[in-house]
Amino acid sequence: MSPKTGAVAGASPLAVHLYDTTLRDGSQREGISLTCSDKLRVAQRLDAAGVSFIEGGWPGSNPKDAEFFARARDMHWQNAVLTAFGSTRRAGIGPDEDPSLRALLESGTSTCTIFGKSSLFHVAEVLRTTPEENLRMIEESVAFLRASGRRVIYDAEHFFDAYAHDARYATETLHAAIRGGAEVVVLCDTNGGTMPWDVEAAVRALAALSHTLGIHAHDDTGCAVAVSLAAVRGGARHVQGTINGYGERCGNANLSAIAPSLELKLGLRCLGDGALVHVTELSHFVAEVANLAPDAHMAYVGRSAFAHKGGVHVAAIRRNARAYEHIDPALVGNQTRVVLSELSGKGSVLSKAEEHDVEMVAGAETAVLAGVKDLESRGFSFEAADASVALLLRRKAAGYTPPFRLVEYKVIVGQREGDVSFSEATIKIDVEGSIQHTAAEGNGPVSALDAALRKALAFSHPEVLGIKLADYKVRILDGRDGTSATTRVLIDSSEGTRQWTTVGAASNILEASWFALADSIEYGLLTHE
Repeated sequence: MSPKTGAVAGASPLAVHLYDTTLRDGSQREGISLTCSDKLRVAQRLDAAGVSFIEGGWPGSNPKDAEFFARARDMHWQNAVLTAFGSTRRAGIGPDEDPSLRALLESGTSTCTIFGKSSLFHVAEVLRTTPEENLRMIEESVAFLRASGRRVIYDAEHFFDAYAHDARYATETLHAAIRGGAEVVVLCDTNGGTMPWDVEAAVRALAALSHTLGIHAHDDTGCAVAVSLAAVRGGARHVQGTINGYGERCGNANLSAIAPSLELKLGLRCLGDGALVHVTELSHFVAEVANLAPDAHMAYVGRSAFAHKGGVHVAAIRRNARAYEHIDPALVGNQTRVVLSELSGKGSVLSKAEEHDVEMVAGAETAVLAGVKDLESRGFSFEAADASVALLLRRKAAGYTPPFRLVEYKVIVGQREGDVSFSEATIKIDVEGSIQHTAAEGNGPVSALDAALRKALAFSHPEVLGIKLADYKVRILDGRDGTSATTRVLIDSSEGTRQWTTVGAASNILEASWFALADSIEYGLLTHE
């Protein structure tokens, strides 16, 4: 891992350097546990995006981080500098005796990041040492690493709380790090409670240091992105955070939102050439590796970030997309979406017809819209069921003939001797004028119905066997109605890499399931390659 400047090789210099700590701080979020291989995969994606620094972990704290640095040592890193994280030396011992500092050197990284105390409260209550010893700990630790040939980034922990309480001492801790040779001093809002305007004012005041300043914010007030951008406005040129804002408690500053804001709103380059268009893909990739569902409503990269539901909004963006979009979604690898619902207007229907390449007959949009409003009043919801929307449109198109039509079905659920439960479905469908009548068993009533439908279609439409039911979700819309409550069913289906979702709703769960199941199979047959 050879020393680098932190800038993207062969590209124009970056105005702001992004420091990603997803692999350490981000993995401290509840519910995240990354393997060493996971961490290496994420690091490679971050490197490809042109992130300046990737914090791999805290060597010496656990075997996984030690393995990460050992394996990373033999890998090629094109753009990013890998950093190892640790603390200043402990009170009362020399830096050469400190196991944390020795572990940093053994990690083999060209750059080390260490944190120290900015606050007199933490010096007294956590370190149980004197203010003077704390300053020596900072300076000597940085100097020790620098003498060993390492670049050093210094994280001033709890800096803004300390600055508000005793600005003179908090600033003196930064001087100690600078005297030791730190190339960047990072101001940390560790508890996440400082307001953006206070951060900007503090960073502006610290310009007198004439040294590169960084920001590390947490999201405990929901302001971590704003705090980071405020710090940049104040003069910081090094921003720490995590992809998707993952982190302990409420999370860290979200680089998935910070990077587009820096480049598109402040005009400050922070990623490699052409990398911004992949930020949505990067966000979703990290979510997948972390085994977390992507946040659909996340700024810039969420699936709903450029989704439009209200009829007035859709009518406007059909004339000019910028009417209700602050940027072109393509700039961050996202796209405009129109959501059809009871709040939609005719423009929404026409937009969805164009999206699904359905040629509507004149006036059909009025009938489709009326149908949507009627179905939603009965419990349907089409926001997450785009395949059902496509079928609503196709059924109003001229000359449309469905691949099958239900004549009747019957489902029997019972129990056989030996406490063995069973489900059997009998179905009769019209397939292009031919009546198919068959039966099948399943591990439940919906499974049996699904099997019977596929069996009836297999001869005329063998491609039905390639359609897989990937997920089945049930929601009771109003539990106060007891067994008469409306049930909404969502079915996720797939064929190869294609995926789609359909919806059904009724007071009878089997009827609701049939609506969603029939739509799923019909859509799969119509769109089969």
